[in-house]
Order: sequence, then C-alpha cells, then structure tokens
Amino acid sequence: MAEASFAVRRANPRFSFFAEAEATLRDGTSVAAQVSELSSHGCYIDTLEPIPIGTELRLRICNGMTSCELPGKVIYMHSGNGMGIFGMGVVFGKMAAKQHSAIETWLRELASKRVQKNPN
Repeated sequence: MAEASFAVRRANPRFSFFAEAEATLRDGTSVAAQVSELSSHGCYIDTLEPIPIGTELRLRICNGMTSCELPGKVIYMHSGNGMGIFGMGVVFGKMAAKQHSAIETWLRELASKRVQKNPN
C-alpha cells in the first residue's frame, strides 16, 4: 500500500539501476546494501537489516569504477515477507555539485539505454 502512495507522488522518473552500496548510520553502524532503482532525488535499496523509517544516513553508491557518497533519509520500508531482505526508499539530502553530477551522469546513461531499447 505504501508503495502506491509514493508512486503517485513521484515527480522524478526512477530507473532500474543495480549497484553496490553501503549505508552508514549516525551511530557509525554500516549496513551493506544494493541499489535497485535510482532517480535524481532518491533511490530504492535492499538490505539484510532493516533501517527504520526516518533514519538519516550517508549512502555510498558504487557502480563499477564510479562512486558517490551522499546524505539520505529512509522514507519508507518494505519487509522481505519472510525472505530476510528489506527494501527501503531513500530520499537524498542536500547534494554538493560533484554528487549531483555523478547522479545525473548515471541517469543520463540509464535514460539513453531506455531509449535504445524502446526507440518508438
């Protein structure tokens, strides 16, 4: 149910994007994650440990040779339905120009791949 309400409110397109990530919580705890969707203002991550809604974190995303570290906040969470994996929507915090450039570069690449797949 929560996913539908966020989908309706999304102003920015999300793209399938698979990258390794690490979420560092304010207390210094690191949580390994996988990014599965990316937009200019947030992403969707999967982890083996739940990160509560409202938690502020630093998210380091590494896509091959490119990486980006930026602030974020968990805005919704899905349980793994007994599978041991948790999915979370993360909204990005204030980004520096370098961080914004890295995200925009990834999104341009993803958008061009989408156009190549669906030329019509």
